Amino acid sequence: MTWEEAVQELRSKPENKQAILDNYFDANVEVACNRFSESEEFDEVVKYIPSNAKTVLDIGAGRGMATYGFAKKGLKATALEPDGSNDVGAGAIRNLAIKHNLPITVVETFGESLPFEDNSFDVVYVRQVLHHANDLAKFCKEVQRVLKPNGTFIATREHVLSNDRDLQAFLNSHPLHHLYGGEHAFTLNFYLKCITDSGMKISNIIHPYASVINFAPLTKVQMRQNFANSLAKLTGVFLANKLVNIDFIYNNMVDLKASKDNTPGRVYSFIATK
Repeated sequence: MTWEEAVQELRSKPENKQAILDNYFDANVEVACNRFSESEEFDEVVKYIPSNAKTVLDIGAGRGMATYGFAKKGLKATALEPDGSNDVGAGAIRNLAIKHNLPITVVETFGESLPFEDNSFDVVYVRQVLHHANDLAKFCKEVQRVLKPNGTFIATREHVLSNDRDLQAFLNSHPLHHLYGGEHAFTLNFYLKCITDSGMKISNIIHPYASVINFAPLTKVQMRQNFANSLAKLTGVFLANKLVNIDFIYNNMVDLKASKDNTPGRVYSFIATK
């Protein structure tokens, strides 16, 4: 089954309605892209883009949610997407670009061999892409090559394993892997090694609870309330709600939870510079 067929299969079952929304798989591509570009997740991503950036490469762009958002913010965007689908791939991005007259270039190929000159982009962005790489080390070297000096690499929502033995447990839990077989995950150390070995310097490792970039579709308010609910079992509701609204205490709580989380496929994001 292709990726497009897997998404269509997901849509065909009414019980998957919320999952469709959460993953921006709406049948209407424009609706999905608008929701993503207005989301808390995308707002947080944009904070990592330098104010003087003019060009962005979105690798594994899918149906163009982030590409569309970047272009709407005035960046010259290039979308790299090997799937030509008009629903979940490059065709969808082209249609959006034409309809809204956006400065988007679409290229249908894979990230391990980028058809761009050295030092071409201010920003390279990937969302849920590194764990799909056939050769992650080569992928990262290509990212480093096409980034301009001092350029920014933003890799979000990457599935992390504690060890390679956890891979099957993650694959078994994934809602679409059994349909199209394209999921994967790596250890945190392997992601970090591939990024740093490429010549980039990691400036931020974002754990699963540290940013809405990772825990969306939960909102920031919902995540904080989840921590309050857990704490309330020890302190009572009133005190718990007070404590989680003290940033120092809340940040220590989320860091502690992340340090104990060994869930196969938990989500991390990485920021690096050339």
